[in-house]
Amino acid sequence: MATVRLDVKTEEALKRLTLQRGQTKSEVIRDAIARLAEEKGEQVSAYHRLQPFIGVADSGGQQLSERTGEKLRELLEEKRHARRSG
Repeated sequence: MATVRLDVKTEEALKRLTLQRGQTKSEVIRDAIARLAEEKGEQVSAYHRLQPFIGVADSGGQQLSERTGEKLRELLEEKRHARRSG
């Protein structure tokens, strides 16, 4: 964990960026450092480039990746019953 001291002007710019981008201060700073490193030709891994986006998707609590086999079987059975009934 690191501490960064910013002047007032930079702190205000950082606050504006967090609101515009919908990111935390840390995320904005990490993104800026990664971009500067890229400009300097430093190798940045794909993971580090995608890190701000990892884990941002939410299923709304539906736990979509659980019991997928059972859910598929139930769906197919419902369709089969619908065809027989209709």
